[in-house]
Amino acid sequence: MVVGEVILETDIAVLGGGPGGYTAAIHAADLGKDVILIEKSPDFGGVCLMEGCIPSKTLINAVQIKEATEAASDMGLAFGPAALDLDKLRDWIKTVVTSLSGGIGKLLENREVDVVHGTGRFLDDHRIYVEGTNTIVKFKHAVIATGSRINELPGDIKAPVWTSKTALTLPEIPGTLLVIGGGYIGLEIGQAYAGLGSRVTLVEFSHRLLAGADPDLVKPVLKKCNDRFENIYTESRVTQIEQVESGFYVTLETAGKALSLNFDQVLAATGRLPNTDDIGLELAGLSTDDKGLISTDDTCRTSRKHIFAVGDVTQGPALAHKAAREGKVAVEVIAGKPSAFDNITVPAVLFTHPEIAWTGMTETAAKEKNIPYKKGVFPLTALGRAKSTGKTTGFVKILSDPESELILGMGIVGEHASELISEGNLAIEMGACLEDLIVSIHPHPTFSESIMEAAEMAKEGSVHLFNPKLS
Repeated sequence: MVVGEVILETDIAVLGGGPGGYTAAIHAADLGKDVILIEKSPDFGGVCLMEGCIPSKTLINAVQIKEATEAASDMGLAFGPAALDLDKLRDWIKTVVTSLSGGIGKLLENREVDVVHGTGRFLDDHRIYVEGTNTIVKFKHAVIATGSRINELPGDIKAPVWTSKTALTLPEIPGTLLVIGGGYIGLEIGQAYAGLGSRVTLVEFSHRLLAGADPDLVKPVLKKCNDRFENIYTESRVTQIEQVESGFYVTLETAGKALSLNFDQVLAATGRLPNTDDIGLELAGLSTDDKGLISTDDTCRTSRKHIFAVGDVTQGPALAHKAAREGKVAVEVIAGKPSAFDNITVPAVLFTHPEIAWTGMTETAAKEKNIPYKKGVFPLTALGRAKSTGKTTGFVKILSDPESELILGMGIVGEHASELISEGNLAIEMGACLEDLIVSIHPHPTFSESIMEAAEMAKEGSVHLFNPKLS
């Protein structure tokens, strides 16, 4: 520590300016607390905004527009081949990211949240030292929201491959691209680059792609990938990557054999790790589990009652919307409000093509736990709005309790799944049953009708599908 450091005192120190951190800081200020936000980056929004979900969805949207023009010929609309201006696309993504990040900065300024830019580390359970600023922040309460980072390839693989962060800056559109990892990051970016013209090969260690989702939801996405990707290798792994003059020489282990291939570029999309290993947790009297996660209770408190943790550093899904909710809970508890993270479910969305979303109990979990359920499925091929837009791939399924008909879970694959899933989430949080969804009038013609129809299928059958008893 340097002599003559600046000492700042505050009610709440928030460590990290991502979705959990900046939400906590702004909400705490609204609750009348003095807040200091410590963020190592000069920009706000964390990984999600700066190098993850926002740039990826901006890129995905651009690719979907391109593909929509190609599909329009079926409707009698003919366009010439789409011309890609890579510089303009890069600039568009940067503009979206910069605008949102700058907006967060203005919100923090509006709430008079003090910001210290630099890497923060605990000195003890009431002080954080911010490197590069010669500043110590003394706090009554702290909220740890340091997020996560990209999980690197094994140490014996040293080649300078792309990460998701690199890929989303669009350095180039490689002729051939190997994607390592069949989770949502690999699928989203892999499909985007395939849409831009790359010949994509994907390698996944487990036996199937998108292992967190029900297999029936994944099936339409897998069909699309099989149509667009050069090859998909499951139960396979990369054992060697060598950079050569023409790109990368890669050795795979698949089906008990070694396979050697050449690629122009390689993307490693092998998950993320929590940022808890270099923030001085032990000096604050805190520890982590074997995954590097901090244990918290339903109020987001750690074992040190005045220190809270939210987002990717805690147990549960590493999702921005979960982090934001936890950030609000933490500062409400600090402010003396009767708050808790008592949410029944956290919705998950994959921005693949087509989109996948689910909330509540999955069918896979119900089967594994021997939980009885009724299921209603409504295909988008029978939906008027889907027909009119040519977006008929996919379906909605609803799981309910066989006796009470309480909604247990919902899964959607298809157009607007990311938007539609919120109705299922609300239904589960409010304890709705099938009848609630059925008698709530859904406007026609819309994609939201598919939820009502799926509820009817779970209860007694939809008027828009054949009755199997009469067929």
